[in-house]
Amino acid sequence: MNYTLNQLEIFLKVAHYKSVTKAAEELHLTQPAVSIQLKNFQDQFDIPLTETIGRKIFITEFGKEIAEAAQNILHEVAEINQKTLAYKRQLGGRLTISVVSTGKYVMPYFLTDFLKKYQGVELVMDVTNKAQVIESLEKNEVDFSLVSILPENMSLHTIELLENKLFLIGSGGVEIDKNLELLSILEQMPLIYRENGSGTRLTMERFLMNHQVKSYKKLELTSNEAVKQAILAGLGVSIMPIIGIKNELLSGELKIIPIKGLPIKTTWELIWLKRKKLSPVAQMFTTYLQEHKSEIVRKYFNFEGFK
Repeated sequence: MNYTLNQLEIFLKVAHYKSVTKAAEELHLTQPAVSIQLKNFQDQFDIPLTETIGRKIFITEFGKEIAEAAQNILHEVAEINQKTLAYKRQLGGRLTISVVSTGKYVMPYFLTDFLKKYQGVELVMDVTNKAQVIESLEKNEVDFSLVSILPENMSLHTIELLENKLFLIGSGGVEIDKNLELLSILEQMPLIYRENGSGTRLTMERFLMNHQVKSYKKLELTSNEAVKQAILAGLGVSIMPIIGIKNELLSGELKIIPIKGLPIKTTWELIWLKRKKLSPVAQMFTTYLQEHKSEIVRKYFNFEGFK
């Protein structure tokens, strides 16, 4: 047999996604290139690794065993590369983080100087909703996840990074009586929700339930950016984190509507499985955060005046 590390990585991605197209997108290769390398790899085995039925790819039991072996081999190769860099007093390797969608306003600031200092580190950051973030963590597909609500029934290590505050937000051009209760406001304007699986939505629904408030004329959007644009257009109000709308608040395009019980306060936390064996890169990143998180918060997240 004469398979290459590149073929192992391609087969592993195809086995994971069960799709040549998605594997090609993930690896930044063309579909024909992936198909050719996949065929060259499979031709070295007398037992099929995959089966194609219609347009769907299925991994055989033997293929699943080969995929597991490929993952172990690639992990060992990564460790060899890291040891080589460490011997040269450099740090290298891949850092993988899954981030809830609002966390895209948070995580980059805790990564910038780390990546500048250790230029051999490759970052892979997936921004999605809370449900998919937790799924990737459970499947051990990432080193870390960033969440504002800790998942239940999981044994985790955590690093608290930043306080997260959620306010009732409306368009700067909409006049709302500051003395109105939340229920009265929602009878006049729709409450805009995030999609199911979103941590922001879960936090908002818990608040409404605790205050026995029923929402009318509900709108549902799939990102905080979409919610922000909808509010700017005057389509409604929403309970949302201040983290991604500071500039709009300062400019007056958006405004905080004072309501009893708000803001809701949660905490942005970096989490990882207790059973996970962190790579040297991941271990160094946790050390870096513990040493520098306070100065990062002071430098980039000054929300004085929004209380």
